[in-house]
Amino acid sequence: MQRDKLQPGIVHLGLGAFARAHTAVFTEEAMLASGDFDWGIVGVTQRSDTVARQLSPQDGLFTVAERGDGAAPLRVVASIVEALSGRDNPQEVVDRIAAESTRIVTLTITEKGYRFDPSTGSLNLDDDEVQADLAGRAPHTAVGQITRGLQQRARTGAGPITVVSCDNLPGNGELTRTLVRAFAAALPAAEGEPLLAWLGENVTFPSTMVDRMVPATTPADLDDVERELGLRDEAAVVAEPFKQWVIEDNFAAGRPRFEDAGALFSADVAAWEAAKLRLLNASHSMLAYLGLAAGKETISEAVGHAAFLTACRRMMVEEALPTITLPPELDGEQYCSQVLSRFANAALGHTTAKVGSDGSQKLGLRLLPTIRGTLAAGRQPRWAALAVAAWMHHVATTPVADLNDPLATELQATLPATRTAATVVPALLGFRPIFGHDLTQHEAFTELLLHWYRILETDGPDGLGNEINHG
Repeated sequence: MQRDKLQPGIVHLGLGAFARAHTAVFTEEAMLASGDFDWGIVGVTQRSDTVARQLSPQDGLFTVAERGDGAAPLRVVASIVEALSGRDNPQEVVDRIAAESTRIVTLTITEKGYRFDPSTGSLNLDDDEVQADLAGRAPHTAVGQITRGLQQRARTGAGPITVVSCDNLPGNGELTRTLVRAFAAALPAAEGEPLLAWLGENVTFPSTMVDRMVPATTPADLDDVERELGLRDEAAVVAEPFKQWVIEDNFAAGRPRFEDAGALFSADVAAWEAAKLRLLNASHSMLAYLGLAAGKETISEAVGHAAFLTACRRMMVEEALPTITLPPELDGEQYCSQVLSRFANAALGHTTAKVGSDGSQKLGLRLLPTIRGTLAAGRQPRWAALAVAAWMHHVATTPVADLNDPLATELQATLPATRTAATVVPALLGFRPIFGHDLTQHEAFTELLLHWYRILETDGPDGLGNEINHG
């Protein structure tokens, strides 16, 4: 990478390990292939300033270490030109988004970073942080930073721009558009109305599907990189060799040639999103909660449990595949086998605790559409119900202080003092922010949850294994 030619053109919100191992790599490869170096990334951390502090002394340089079969040698990635702490410099983030040189904003802020209300599909205007951003402070939320940055662009005539969500959400582009417009609409009319008109003419929100397994970097990983590289890199990330990016080609102000880096442009991103969410991501969650129940520390250990592997495969093949429409380029059963093979990559050390975090934000996207689709077809979602029951067991048996979920307090308040299958299942199934109204009324689904939960509480993982193997 010719760093002297590199110019900022992208602001990325959520500068975690995934963004560095995925979006930053694709962007660098696209620039190297095309010779167009106007797409340097200004990276913004959201909740913590750790990555900004790691990258700044290194001029934004960091190492990607691939692990597993087919791993490439270490590579130092140079596409990040600046790293900012969004928490500490919120107005500076707005200014970077508003800069005339910025033509794309990308996001990897996880499901909970969008602060949307699942019951309405729009912005949670009751969220205290959203309210504070609307009241006029330098914004702390990602949606607030984007909307205020776009508002500043409108005032200064900085020109059109594209906002690209790279998170595991169905219709992530349309969702981001809805949230930004909801924020604008909640402003006083004198501000909001002209901004809404400007947004409609100058901003696009393409949908994308992203895929690469990037576990949290451990001290041992950093030591390994130092031995291989000969230098200490506190910002190094570890990733599997596989990476994928499917993008809707709807950019308002130009873009890097991501296709030269292996990205696929598609008019039907939704089909790719559904496949990933309901096959890969749903299976990831299932293995996380089964693994946690069985004391398995990593996903590779969980998928190595023969019964859990069976349950995972059967959920994908028997329940998920019949309820989704795959893109023409994707062979369903081959994709399922590839997913399980990737999960078995022990070199990644992807922990069940990490994958199982934020379950309240994930179940509705990953598992419930398969459950609803299977029930609507007159079949029983036996295996997807197992995944939900394992999540319920995790919530009910984990102290609130240790439950890594934005709704941990609300979930614990929902649970009864005496926690058995007969009390926990109806209590959590009645938690409408996750399950809505319909599933609570479905007797067959309730019975499946009770069946699996009873086995977990009475016979534990061994009993679960016997039931899966003979089920």
